[in-house]
Amino acid sequence: MDNVDQWRKSSYSGGGDGNACVEIAHRRSHVAVRDSKAPARATLTFPSGAFVPFLDALKATRPGH
Repeated sequence: MDNVDQWRKSSYSGGGDGNACVEIAHRRSHVAVRDSKAPARATLTFPSGAFVPFLDALKATRPGH
């Protein structure tokens, strides 16, 4: 990822000071995910077509769903 990526906070990051914050950056060929508290650390990168199925799988494993 280069420095021109436009990162935005997830709408599910929680209130307060954003302790549970995830940021995403959309590019034409991929979607990147990072922890906003440690942006210089590891970034997960998904091919564009794989990101939505990944989110759907996460939602399906949430307790109570």
